[in-house]
Amino acid sequence: MADENVNEQERSGPRRFIARPKICQFCAEKNTVIDYKQVELLRRYVTEEGKIRPRRQTGTCARHQRALAREIKRARHVALIPFTFETFDES
Repeated sequence: MADENVNEQERSGPRRFIARPKICQFCAEKNTVIDYKQVELLRRYVTEEGKIRPRRQTGTCARHQRALAREIKRARHVALIPFTFETFDES
């Protein structure tokens, strides 16, 4: 039986990504506060280019995603987080 499942996976091609439900970190940990001064927390929700990561990537709920966006923008305004990250060209 186990061999049949392996053969079915080999025939179907590469393994597909199965999306699992993501849990909002801020809803799970009630004592976590989103603040513009917590730069290390906010950097986890910003891409390398400086864009705010979408909810489907981070798993945050809509309420906390709005709060995150607001605090990231505040931190940018106060210059705790850069608006864009520098990219160095080899040319």
